[in-house]
Amino acid sequence: MIKGIAYSILASVTFGVLYFYSQFLGSLDSEQTFGWRIIATIPFLTLFMWLSGDLSLIKTVFKRILANPSLLLLLLTTSVLTSAQLWLFLWAPMHGRGLQVSLGYFLLPLVLVLAGSFLYGEKLSRFQYVAVLLAVLGVGHEIWRLGSIAWETVFVALGYAAYFILRKKIQTDHLGGFWWDLMLILPIAIFFTQAGEMSYLKFLDQPSLVFVVIGLGLLSAIGLGSYILASRYLPLIIFGLLGYLEPVLLALVSLLLGEKIGTDEWLTYIPIWLAVLLLVIEGATHLYQQRRRKQHLQLNLKQYSQRLSDGD
Repeated sequence: MIKGIAYSILASVTFGVLYFYSQFLGSLDSEQTFGWRIIATIPFLTLFMWLSGDLSLIKTVFKRILANPSLLLLLLTTSVLTSAQLWLFLWAPMHGRGLQVSLGYFLLPLVLVLAGSFLYGEKLSRFQYVAVLLAVLGVGHEIWRLGSIAWETVFVALGYAAYFILRKKIQTDHLGGFWWDLMLILPIAIFFTQAGEMSYLKFLDQPSLVFVVIGLGLLSAIGLGSYILASRYLPLIIFGLLGYLEPVLLALVSLLLGEKIGTDEWLTYIPIWLAVLLLVIEGATHLYQQRRRKQHLQLNLKQYSQRLSDGD
């Protein structure tokens, strides 16, 4: 559990950095950025898997494909689902739609919580119930305020939820499955790098773009790799609720990039930020109680050893 929480926090912080990082991509458009992101991520993701001991999972999935070729169709589906999200993630801040996407990430944990509860029978703690109610209040206010909900918001919330549920269903909810998701979309990524005007000449005009793309791949591998590992180590409800840290960071980055929260939008964001605060408090309380139990157990063992020694 603790390992999963650490991976989730690392992923959220890295995604927040990536959102801000998009401003350094210069003259690359969203399609070119997506293409170079996939190409640059794969080597770093492979290295990440080697360091985490998950490299053998690539071969495991390949053997499953050979044994059951129909699995390839399902992998193509998960590949399209995640690739669309990766494209939207960098397209949004480039086109002033960062807050709409961040709201999708606010809504995503609710969808995951519902999925975890109804599909897998996972239970919520009291803190988590209150956090969910606050999140429902915030998201509900946004839908009431707008009278509708932006397509970017729906796309993130439902698309990512479908991705995680399908991966669990076909048992590719690990880094090996994600590696294949990226590899299957690689031909389209290469095509996108050549789209637009002067696609490769931009690197001659701006040599620093090479290092920016390398940084994009490194950050993506750390963020996405950690995110996948967190989804593997945590129950879907905990994974979903911890996901609230990411949209808070994305919203803050969107504000740094010049977007603004209107007066009538605060009732959307404040309840959700309070939900995040509750989860932080619950996490800190859990760690404190775990530490107390460990100290109590060590004390009991010490006293028991002392009694045995006195008995001798």
